[in-house]
Amino acid sequence: MDIKEIYNKIHHWRRTYIKERHFLLFACFIVGILTALAAYLLKLAVHFIGLFLTNNFSQTDVNYLYLVYPIIGILLAGLFVKYCVKDDISHGVTKILFAISQRKSRIKPHNMYTSLVASSITIGFGGSVGAEAPIVLTGSAIGSNVGRFFKLDQRNLMLLVGCGAAGAIAGIFKAPIAGILFVIEVLLLDLTLSSILPLLVTSVTATTVSYILTGTDAMFAYSQVEAFTLQRIPYVILLGIICGFLSLYVTRTMSWSEDLYSRLGPWPRFALGGITLSVLIFLFPPLFGEGYNSVETLLAGGHKFNELLNESFFYNVQSRWGIVIFLGLILLFKTFATSATNGGGGTGGVFAPTLFMGCILGFIYSYTMNELGFATYLPQENFALMGMAGVMAGVMHAPLTGTFLIAELTGGYELFLPLMIVSSCSYATIVIFEKHSIYAMRLAKRGELITHHKDKAVLTFLKVEDMLETDIPIVRPEMTLGDMVKIISNSHRNIFPVVNDDGTLQGLVMLNDIRNIMFRPELYDTFKVKKFMVGSPAEIKINTPMEKVMNTFEDTKAWNLPVVDDDGVYKGILSQSSVFNYYREVLVENYSEEEE
Repeated sequence: MDIKEIYNKIHHWRRTYIKERHFLLFACFIVGILTALAAYLLKLAVHFIGLFLTNNFSQTDVNYLYLVYPIIGILLAGLFVKYCVKDDISHGVTKILFAISQRKSRIKPHNMYTSLVASSITIGFGGSVGAEAPIVLTGSAIGSNVGRFFKLDQRNLMLLVGCGAAGAIAGIFKAPIAGILFVIEVLLLDLTLSSILPLLVTSVTATTVSYILTGTDAMFAYSQVEAFTLQRIPYVILLGIICGFLSLYVTRTMSWSEDLYSRLGPWPRFALGGITLSVLIFLFPPLFGEGYNSVETLLAGGHKFNELLNESFFYNVQSRWGIVIFLGLILLFKTFATSATNGGGGTGGVFAPTLFMGCILGFIYSYTMNELGFATYLPQENFALMGMAGVMAGVMHAPLTGTFLIAELTGGYELFLPLMIVSSCSYATIVIFEKHSIYAMRLAKRGELITHHKDKAVLTFLKVEDMLETDIPIVRPEMTLGDMVKIISNSHRNIFPVVNDDGTLQGLVMLNDIRNIMFRPELYDTFKVKKFMVGSPAEIKINTPMEKVMNTFEDTKAWNLPVVDDDGVYKGILSQSSVFNYYREVLVENYSEEEE
């Protein structure tokens, strides 16, 4: 008996004696363990490579190897992706968001490890990005492939993709609640009674394994030096608003930079990204890697923040505003460093950059307020923590994730109220200007973004090309009324597209428009189609998003509309009845509750 036969027998026994929903929890447990191990390996690899390369760096002089390491890292990661992976593994969170939005539960097996390798090289050599987006893609790939190995049904496979993402966040940050909230807020997975328990099992398991491997201490050492007072609420609200505007700057700048790099060829992208990144890191060493060392320094309190000036041209700056200017420039250029890393060929995400920039913003804000005497005293460590929550909430459009993640990352639960205020104000500020998160912008532009609004969500599953009616007879402009009558007699439709010899749509013949002449034989040879055809109320492009299609139907009051390609070539007729039938099928398939 071979392995495949044994596997099939075990699977048959499992399907016979164990209910699917019960076995799903076991699969979630396995996913939690594997995602935590993947997160641990990624953090270990990044730390080892970074320490190996920078261990002998001078603390008081500039280090010229900062000009070399980032370029090498981007080059190695890019070559690995191009020649070994041979697939696009960038924008990990966006890929998972797309998979969930389109109910595509199959993620390629290589995604379980390729993002780990590419991001380890990128970040270890100084790439100014985070490891969280790659680990989210890795976790979701683990969830998808574990589910396929156990032959779970489509609905549960989709849930395991979300569980993998939750386990990845919970494992890398030791933050089980944030892992669940990330999947709900950022990945837009519907939270139901049937999904909450699997998410909990995966997140708790991943966090527990991380505790076993790395200890139970929070990721960032933090101790509250001063209790929060209600008198500081106005300053907290103002910080939240500022975080919202910084989030807008980050989102717009990264979107612009991404478009810029996408217009270049592979080697020009590498040259521009590599040179930009290496110069920025050489001038501002805290931009090297994830930036978590700088976060720990700012959260440590005291005057340790002056250590951030080490290894830079600002080392000998003695002015009390030197640190503010230095960190302000870092805040300005961090988005360009992150964009250069990914645009040049590296692999990483924006999770860590948002935490890094938020911490710096909170520190600058409180330090400036204290130095100018605008407030009696604002604890810089506390406000650095609040800034982290605010910028993350704004960039990701996830106020709950920002609040709980920062609380779990640092153990700063005493600041729960101000964290919520900052996150809420930041989110409320950015949504005025930007409707979608940095992850969702690309999908929203293509009309492929799911929402928690089920009507709109179902429309994202529908494609014009799947609902086309192509069996409707077409007519030519030079045909006579007699030819038209023959075609009508053999058809059950009341609309007929008119196309020329190139297939380009010229207009429509509506049965009601010629009913008064079609029974007059004396006109059969004198009237031609081009005389009685009419223009279409609107033309639908074949790649038009369905929400826009339905708006077109609503605006024109038409029941049938022709579909053309980008060159105006006729492809078929789309009817509202076809859309409604497909809509109902998708609604039943994806949103009906499954009872076992």
